[in-house]
Amino acid sequence: HHTGSVGVTGSNPVSSTFFSPWPLWSRVFAYFAAPCTGFRLALQNSESLVSSVADEDGYAPVSIPSFLSAIHDLTALFEGVVMRLLRTSLTITALTGALAVGLSGCSEPSEDPNAGIGAAGDDTVLTIYTSEPEEKVDEINAAFEKEHPDIQVEVYRAGTGDLKARIESERESGQVEADLMWAADAPTFEGLKSEDLLAELKDVDTSSVMEEAVDPEGYYVGTRIIPTVIAYNTDVIEESDAPESWVDLTDEKFRDKIVLPDPSVSGAAAFNATVWMNNEELGESWVEGLGQNSPMIAASNGPTSQEIAGGGHPVGIVVDYLVRDLAEQGSPIKEVYATEGSPYITEPIGVFANSEQQEAAEKYITFLLSEAGQKLAVEQNYLPVIDGIDTPGDAPGLDDIELMDTDLETLTGDRDRSVESFEKAMK
Repeated sequence: HHTGSVGVTGSNPVSSTFFSPWPLWSRVFAYFAAPCTGFRLALQNSESLVSSVADEDGYAPVSIPSFLSAIHDLTALFEGVVMRLLRTSLTITALTGALAVGLSGCSEPSEDPNAGIGAAGDDTVLTIYTSEPEEKVDEINAAFEKEHPDIQVEVYRAGTGDLKARIESERESGQVEADLMWAADAPTFEGLKSEDLLAELKDVDTSSVMEEAVDPEGYYVGTRIIPTVIAYNTDVIEESDAPESWVDLTDEKFRDKIVLPDPSVSGAAAFNATVWMNNEELGESWVEGLGQNSPMIAASNGPTSQEIAGGGHPVGIVVDYLVRDLAEQGSPIKEVYATEGSPYITEPIGVFANSEQQEAAEKYITFLLSEAGQKLAVEQNYLPVIDGIDTPGDAPGLDDIELMDTDLETLTGDRDRSVESFEKAMK
């Protein structure tokens, strides 16, 4: 067999890997890492087709994104395991050749082809775990890096539940391998805080941020207001027949016409379930009434909005910014802020306690809360968390939206029971 290096034109890839003069560990590493390059090339084109409809939990409304997400998770997991093994058993000198070949294929692509995760020359590299939609977070990162050219931002995207599982797995095997967590709702961050996984924010000014979005103890802060609304397909449902309240969704005329996100997947949906279950006007009886109308349960908010816009289920429960996104693209969809009020999340962000880049991480948070950062959020169809910034398009002002408030202790402590009861009622 050929005994040259991996990747020589015309050589059998298995033969050239296992019969090269490299040490055995490097041949095994290269054999498993090299195929990741092919995965990445195929995924780049596929992802571009679906990233525009991914929601705040990182899900898109077709089966392909689930496959893509799984591939990303597997490659990321592989990289993490290999890196930990190599750190403990090999010297840096021995690693150089194999890492250059292997991780260049498996790492997430970046704008700078010479930059890798955690290694960008003299620049500081921030790693963020987030459920933000890819297109939106890429736009934010580009604006931040323009303002802070000495800081590069790397992103790992997934649904809130998957992010929590990843954090727990990394914690058990050593430490969390990210600097920032930016995801759905305050109860998620209360859980991280209670496990001493978050650092107290030392140099982030939250004085202009609405009180409901600020952690009183200073470990995290909300970055935008995301209410959940009723949405309907305007080609199928006349405005006069559209639901105006949560109670309206229990009307028999909407049987088999409703779609909503799965609270076991979506952090926002889990938050909503807890709010509804503990609301005096709604409560468990309303949840059971909704379930009697046999709603479709979609993976998360992204596919929910697409199902409404496509007319398969012309009425649904979904986060408001996705409705505006689709309406701008020409879809026949309109949002209704329910008369009883809207549950809302604040998409908090916090710094992991083990981060060695807290100063840079706090600069990132400060940018999100700045006037420029909030205006960019509004351009992306979010509602701002600071005063003096207009809301997007024809969206009502925050003062004109009735928001459903539930105390944080209930939201955190009753979450599991509420989600379980909600899911049982939907079956």
